[in-house]
Amino acid sequence: MYKNYIFDLYGTLVDINTNEWKPSLWKNMSVIYSMNGANYTPNELKKAYWKYLSEQIEAIPSEKYTTNPEPQIEYVFQRMFTEKGAECSLELAKSMGVTFRALSLKYIKLYDGVHELFDKIHSTGGKAYLLSNAQRIFTEPEIRMLGIYDEFEDVIISSDVGCAKPDIKFYQHILKKHSLDPKESIMIGNDYITDIKGSYNAGIDSLYLHTNISPEIKGELLAKYQIMSGDIFEAIDVLFK
Repeated sequence: MYKNYIFDLYGTLVDINTNEWKPSLWKNMSVIYSMNGANYTPNELKKAYWKYLSEQIEAIPSEKYTTNPEPQIEYVFQRMFTEKGAECSLELAKSMGVTFRALSLKYIKLYDGVHELFDKIHSTGGKAYLLSNAQRIFTEPEIRMLGIYDEFEDVIISSDVGCAKPDIKFYQHILKKHSLDPKESIMIGNDYITDIKGSYNAGIDSLYLHTNISPEIKGELLAKYQIMSGDIFEAIDVLFK
């Protein structure tokens, strides 16, 4: 039995569908920006967002990552104000990011069995950690809303660290920060590259969940355990048999 359970989030614990391309998103965001002193047309705002996001990624110091740099997206939302000569605090930028995320959501919900899995981990003395390729300003409000934030010993988000899975530096970050023994730890995720190959390269066992939003497997699946049904209750049986 493992002592440390390191989780991916989206597609593993949380079923989510977003659309950052729908016209209504950019229309509504352009209105909100204009109300706050930064006048944009919807198309102009969309172009600015993707441009400044690319520039934010390029600005990340190379020593932070090996292959996968990850920006802090609140600075993108802030820059979309300042480029129009409007003032914007970091708090306002974060609020705009939360609004953007909420407007892009089609749905978000926990998969069946998530609470039962956490209950089993805690009842056996294990510790749960989150290691997610995500933006803090998106993810933290979502997992608080879904009621699972306090299930984790720590919530480690790629935007805070500057790199993302499958970058080995991201895995090394959590191992070092919490002095985790890789042999006592397991990664649980739905992506055969970012979660499974990444953890394999870091010397961590893994359990692969094939869910409705898992990428197509096009190479070797290096997971110690494979739940091709995506059933978390089946994962519980495998992990705690």
